[in-house]
Amino acid sequence: MPVGIEAWVTQIPPVTRAWLILSVLTSLAVQCQLVTPLQLYFSFKAAFTNAQPWRAFTTFFYFGSLSLDFIFHMFFFMRYSRMLEESSFANRKADYFWLLLLSSIMLLILSPLVNLPFLSSPLAFVPIYLWSRRHPSTPISLFGLFTITAPYLPLALVGLAWILNGTWRAAAGDLLGCAVGHVGWFLRDVWAREMVGGPNVLSEAPEVLKRLLGDI
Repeated sequence: MPVGIEAWVTQIPPVTRAWLILSVLTSLAVQCQLVTPLQLYFSFKAAFTNAQPWRAFTTFFYFGSLSLDFIFHMFFFMRYSRMLEESSFANRKADYFWLLLLSSIMLLILSPLVNLPFLSSPLAFVPIYLWSRRHPSTPISLFGLFTITAPYLPLALVGLAWILNGTWRAAAGDLLGCAVGHVGWFLRDVWAREMVGGPNVLSEAPEVLKRLLGDI
């Protein structure tokens, strides 16, 4: 029977668990000098012109070296990704994976706007933003210092990330994640329900993905 950290990890929903494990392993690999950040970052030239397509994937799993900023992003990403997957996407791991996949594609396309080599933090803000919009009246206590309602959570975290990094560039990436999260929220909670009257390929995973992940 799993105990300790193994038990904690197995209780995390599958998509969030896979994302968490890959992110931690990536940072550990860099920390142990098995790979370098230069082998992981994304740019269109490096990924496509230089035929290094893995960069389009590794950019979403490297949250930086083991540091306070790494802990900050991993804690909030894991907390709200887990809560979103356990509530809005309960027993719908294909739909949650589809949300993250479409969001990743959008971030890759928009990445030249902020010139960020790593898109893990912007992607992490997508589930945070979506959860905050779906729980508008939920009070959130930030480190016991002050309390806000859920819709203000993404902006508060952007501000904290700015303070921790001391540069606007980190905040710009997180704001880009919020923008992509807003698009995801609009497609699922506004457009699909009020404009087209039901699920569509942008709001629900294709049947082949659902079969692949065992949802049907």
